[in-house]
Order: sequence, then C-alpha cells, then structure tokens
Amino acid sequence: MEALASLFPFALIILVFWFLLIRPQRKRAQEMKSLQSSLSVGSEVMLASGFFGRVTRLDDHEPDVAWVEIAPATEVKIARQAVVRVLDGAEEPGAPGSGPAPGPDA
Repeated sequence: MEALASLFPFALIILVFWFLLIRPQRKRAQEMKSLQSSLSVGSEVMLASGFFGRVTRLDDHEPDVAWVEIAPATEVKIARQAVVRVLDGAEEPGAPGSGPAPGPDA
C-alpha cells in the first residue's frame, strides 16, 4: 500500500504534463499539418520567415513543395512546412484593420 501511495505523485505529475503540454502540442501539430496539406493555388499565405505571398503552383510529383509569389514576377520554391498561416481577405498585410490596435491616446 505504501508503494502505491509513493507512486501517486509521479502519476499525477505525468497526468498534468499530458494535459498541459503534450496534448495541446499534438493538437497544434495536427492543425498545422492539415493547414499545410489544404493549400490551394491562389491562397494568400504567411511564411515562417515573415514573408507574405500568394501560392502560384503546387506540384503533384513534389507534394511537400509549393511555389509562392512574394513580389510581382518573383516566385520562390518553398517547403509547405514553411507556411504558418493562410490569410483570408481581412488579414492581408496593409488591409484596413490589419495594423496594430490604436493606443489609448490615438
């Protein structure tokens, strides 16, 4: 009985780690994988490097690669894992309301 009681704190710590660290991290990784696999031509994306661009090509023979236009007539070949967010119309850089919130004296 004492041995079981001494293992209880360790089991509790493992349970807390599972719910606070491991489970949310797995969920986030699954969401990112879903987002990256659902890219389509014409999607506005934000890359991990901070660049914004539009997906111009997706190759069937290279499923982990996408071509993104980051400036007029400037396309770069990227790994899909570099995409961290797909933007909708309201989140485009430079769009009204996409900047920082005004301060209290604005």
